[in-house]
Amino acid sequence: MNKQKRIELIAAEIATEYGLEVVEVSLKGQGRRQFLRITIDKPGSSIGLDDCENVSRQLSVSLDVEDFMEGSYTLEVTSPGLDRPLKKREDFVKNIGKLVKVVTRQKVNNTNSITGRLADTFEEGIIVDDNDNRYEINYQNISRARLEIEIK
Repeated sequence: MNKQKRIELIAAEIATEYGLEVVEVSLKGQGRRQFLRITIDKPGSSIGLDDCENVSRQLSVSLDVEDFMEGSYTLEVTSPGLDRPLKKREDFVKNIGKLVKVVTRQKVNNTNSITGRLADTFEEGIIVDDNDNRYEINYQNISRARLEIEIK
């Protein structure tokens, strides 16, 4: 099992203990210049500073005990923010009706960047409505997707 996958498993186990979920694990750099960012979320509620501190503290201890990180590293545990990334099918399902930006690998209706309302999901993908068009986008064609910040 590679380093990233091991970190994901350890982080998910710790997050679950606090009623949280891991949204993303990002490990960049190598040797003594590694940067590890864990993004966590709390289903049905807002993530707080205490949540980030608790996971950070416990994860730091666990990673040190496991001792599989070569050299030193910087650990950051954070919330996904208002413009959170959408990665898993569940992310899309729970954000139906919200404004999203989707970047595709291959063009859909002559564009690779679509901003609109997440109208629905289906087994193979999502439907985004931008008031002029409805786009059916397969999950495999999604390069990046995130919520857009709405100011009302």
